[in-house]
Amino acid sequence: MKALVLAGGKGTRLRPLTYTSAKQLVPVANKPVLYYGLEAIRDAGITSVGIIVGETGPEVRRAVGDGSRFGLEVTYIPQEAPLGLAHCVLIARDFLADDPFVMYLGDNFLIGGIADQVSAFRAGGYDAQILLTRVAEPQFYGVAELGPAGEIIALEEKPAAPRSDLAIVGVYLFSPVVHQAVRAIGPSDRGELEITDAIQWLIRKGHSVQSHMVSGYWRDTGRLQDMLECNRIVLESVDRDIKGAVDTLSEITGRVVIAPGAVVENSILRGPIVIGADTKISSAYVGPFTSIGADCVVQNAEIEYSIVLDGSSVDGVSRIAHSLIGRNVEVSRASGPPYTHELMVGDHSRIQVRS
Repeated sequence: MKALVLAGGKGTRLRPLTYTSAKQLVPVANKPVLYYGLEAIRDAGITSVGIIVGETGPEVRRAVGDGSRFGLEVTYIPQEAPLGLAHCVLIARDFLADDPFVMYLGDNFLIGGIADQVSAFRAGGYDAQILLTRVAEPQFYGVAELGPAGEIIALEEKPAAPRSDLAIVGVYLFSPVVHQAVRAIGPSDRGELEITDAIQWLIRKGHSVQSHMVSGYWRDTGRLQDMLECNRIVLESVDRDIKGAVDTLSEITGRVVIAPGAVVENSILRGPIVIGADTKISSAYVGPFTSIGADCVVQNAEIEYSIVLDGSSVDGVSRIAHSLIGRNVEVSRASGPPYTHELMVGDHSRIQVRS
């Protein structure tokens, strides 16, 4: 069995961060989202992985390499434009050959892995198996309607009046018959080859399309609030591990991870939090559910429930919360009158200030 991991797309909901970085490489607890998916694939016993890459392909290649660090053999498959999930299957035909495969959306976050789902697919002999989870607002997702034996009888993409509360999770399992389906369908109204249309084709042709309920935590990390929530969930499971230097004036409470080379001086850290390598925390408060990357500086500042990426600094600012700060960003306090906000902000940014 093989895996097809989708790591293309533009990540428009996380702009401006994704103008310069792949959305699949935004970190959760200081580890890129994509890595969690690759580890789940490996733990399910799959080692041959094809990764679909787009404009951010060079960055993904640098981050993943040949896959050996994960125990995988990785083949990269360029996609000239984001033309739909079914198009990814279409262009991966040579790599997939006639093997069954799991298709894993690289920006999806699924706790608990996929080993059980892969085992159920193999044992059931299905032509397709779709992972589902119950959601409060199904109108924002692809939605499945099930038959009495758990078989999928219909799919709708973001329906105005959903027939169920079962949302499609970004992990699919297919037999080689799906290659007939992706060749048979045409582009949707938005000009893409939709995987839901390919699955509907399988259903119409009488192929077995089964559901598998996801009982654990799942998120599509395409929005800020989803990234922060995934970060919170992972941090809740970390164990205290302090390898950096902490002075006697600092107060460390709860599950706190401090990487080698990090320095904490005269600060309060209340876990769960993760501090990256060679980061300096000085005269600061770092509150729960915060991840701070490597080579950062946080001084004379307060921050909590946030993600700070590598190489950034927060100096003299309070109080930052519910924030995602990109790489090599400087957040500082303006000195002297007039007491104004001074901003240099890129396209599609969002800033909230309290005056």
